Amino acid sequence: MKLSKIFCSLLAVPALMLMTGCDSFLDIQPVGKVIPTTAPEFRSLITEAYVTVPDDRGLASFRSDEIRLDGTTSSNDLSSYLDIWRWKDDTPDENTATFSWRQFYHVLFIANYVIECEKLMTDGSSAEIKQMVGEAYMLRAYMHFLLANLHAPAYTACDPAVTKAVPLKLNSDVDGILSRNTLAEVYESIIADLTSAESYLNVDSWETGYNYRFTTLSVDALRSRVMLYMGRWKEAREAAERVLAVKNTLSAVSSELPNAYNSVENILALEQVMSAQYARAFKVNRDFFSLYTSSDLRRRAYFNQITASNVVIIKGGSNTYTCSFRVAEMLLNAAEAAWHEDKFDVAAEYLLTLQRARFRDGGQEKETAVAAMTNDELLAEILTERARELAFEGHRWFDLRRTTRPRLERTYRNETFVLEADDPRYTIRIPSAAIAANPGLAD
Repeated sequence: MKLSKIFCSLLAVPALMLMTGCDSFLDIQPVGKVIPTTAPEFRSLITEAYVTVPDDRGLASFRSDEIRLDGTTSSNDLSSYLDIWRWKDDTPDENTATFSWRQFYHVLFIANYVIECEKLMTDGSSAEIKQMVGEAYMLRAYMHFLLANLHAPAYTACDPAVTKAVPLKLNSDVDGILSRNTLAEVYESIIADLTSAESYLNVDSWETGYNYRFTTLSVDALRSRVMLYMGRWKEAREAAERVLAVKNTLSAVSSELPNAYNSVENILALEQVMSAQYARAFKVNRDFFSLYTSSDLRRRAYFNQITASNVVIIKGGSNTYTCSFRVAEMLLNAAEAAWHEDKFDVAAEYLLTLQRARFRDGGQEKETAVAAMTNDELLAEILTERARELAFEGHRWFDLRRTTRPRLERTYRNETFVLEADDPRYTIRIPSAAIAANPGLAD
């Protein structure tokens, strides 16, 4: 059963929330009248949180080098995405799509409420209640992680101890006005929540269709990504290796796309990053598409090349492609982290493990090429492989931010737009509506 059908059936149960009021910052409105008390009611509440997780990683992709808008883009799509695509943040069109600040904090409210109500839940086994609380800790960690990487500088590109990021929301109180925490504080909270989640989660895997829920394996999957973004290489590699010790099968891309919710390498099928609305709006950037050689199996599996200049994606645009963590990312995390530890042979082997599954003739051409690379060339190949493998899954903008922050240039109707190297616009502004409700967020 597809994820959307599971969501629909679960949401037939009235959404449950305790609140009877809201404040101007969070703008959370009550959506039901029943106060949850039983384990099934809390499961419905957590399901609402899962459904509410935004697709902002997909929206941020419009700022990356993956996407092209041109004269064939519809006027409606241009109104929504053009100013994001050309990094026009000062005076965007009034119809420009906005990032989902309120949705993130809505999910955080639910996660906090579930955590606080652990001892109050009835009609559920201890294991069932602990699992739900563990999922709530994971939701809280992941929402803070996404918010920080959308609306704060990259951890490795600033001094996290003094750099303001986003507000931490660690309780269900809705009366207080939140202020921005430092980036270090946000990441410390994320790491603490991962540790707490690890002590609560007890489900190793969910049946397909329910695999949007966090599991014991998902803790190290998220931990590997968090540590990679922090530049804590040994911990990033070791977390990825613990995942790979349990789950290491790669999809055969000629028959199964790896970011499908039911693929053999999907670890968490939570986010539909590239929605149908997003996928319809753009074409693939020609330079980005050129990263895929004729021997790369993904060239045909991931894309439909209609003409030389008209390439569209296959691996997105429907809820079939729902994926937050998967095996290939763990291999790439381990490869990049190992390189930074000066474990170059280890890094090369993790890279080649993926490339053998993605190139014709078992990647023999890549075996030869990688063997001849200098260490610097190896790192460049690892990062390029991340671009190829994880394309249009919400990673590229984050990867550009945390690594080289290169100069990007694009043209629309004979006008050229530039994102300079290390440009401040590599950090997306907190939405103006959130700042209007809480002016302290501008500080």
